[in-house]
Amino acid sequence: MNFIKYIKEEVKVIQERDPAIKRPIEVFLYPSFKAIIRHRIANHLFRKKRYFLARWYSQRTVKKTGIEIHPGATIGKGLFIDHGIGVVIGETTVIGDNVTLYQGVTLGGTGKEQGKRHPTIGNNVMISAGAKVIGSFTVGENSKIGAGSVVLNEVPPNSTVVGVPGRIVKRDNIKVPREELDQTHFPDPVKNELNALKDDCECLKDEHTLIYEKIAELEKQIRMQK
Repeated sequence: MNFIKYIKEEVKVIQERDPAIKRPIEVFLYPSFKAIIRHRIANHLFRKKRYFLARWYSQRTVKKTGIEIHPGATIGKGLFIDHGIGVVIGETTVIGDNVTLYQGVTLGGTGKEQGKRHPTIGNNVMISAGAKVIGSFTVGENSKIGAGSVVLNEVPPNSTVVGVPGRIVKRDNIKVPREELDQTHFPDPVKNELNALKDDCECLKDEHTLIYEKIAELEKQIRMQK
């Protein structure tokens, strides 16, 4: 009975976050749905120390869905992986509730160190297409990671991160990604800096013109005095 309830919750999560779904039965075709259900089974085997069987089952899931989730990863409720091809989730990754990942996301480690070596993703985080979150640190709840970003350091809650390496460009943006899935309207710090430089250049150009006008006026006065 609990399993049936869980399936219904997963169907609801995918319906809420993907406007392409026309009928609930379509959810059963989604790689995200298959990958998460199969991960629950692989994770159960992993916790029972049936390591080979858990890895075998998870690798079959990769072939079927294109989504690689290590059976040791800890995943909360309401994870949604949109499309999912190329998503990689490492062994010691911890994912909170209501997290959204897009295609090509990597939650990876930085080397062969032992222990916790993958990120912890807080509740209600959205990680956009192609983003890489690498290392053992926390991405705070309600945060957004922009498409193609490479995040190598701690992210405070309610933050927006963009760029390579990832930079925090907004704080205390407390909209929950489960309700707000806009991947395109992120602040652009590089564009802002370029605009500021452009404004400075225009000011210098105006000052340069005024200086030349003053010099020309002085030269005219000197000629008249002669």
